[in-house]
Amino acid sequence: MSLLDDVAERDGWRCWVCDAPVDPDMSVNDPRGPSVDSRTADRKAKLPERLAHRGCNTRKGAVKVVIPWAEHLHVVEPAPLISVAQRLERKGGRELVARCPTERDAQDAADWLVDRFSRLVPDLPVAAHAEPGGGQFLVVVTAGGR
Repeated sequence: MSLLDDVAERDGWRCWVCDAPVDPDMSVNDPRGPSVDSRTADRKAKLPERLAHRGCNTRKGAVKVVIPWAEHLHVVEPAPLISVAQRLERKGGRELVARCPTERDAQDAADWLVDRFSRLVPDLPVAAHAEPGGGQFLVVVTAGGR
């Protein structure tokens, strides 16, 4: 097996940037084709390789990566997930990542975040939950799955 196949199998053939499926039969030269990426443009960073679409990987070299929040979520002022992931990897602890109008919206966002972080930073177990605050609900992510 090649490095690409090894990384892709580990990542379940999903792009770490956009979280969409990567077609293993697509040419590696096609923007939707598979490529191996290091998650960062910082060549000094020692991060494991990840699977990305060729287009997502190329775009990442030109602009800072932004991991989109799911469109179906009702969140206000969502935090940039790459920054949250980096802080949690480095420091641990907990982060307030969004506000939601209802508890159900906040819990939906929390559930989505746990699933998304499992692919974004697979070696960092996280937990997420909703907390009431100021007439709204806050989404909290905690490193270590606590």
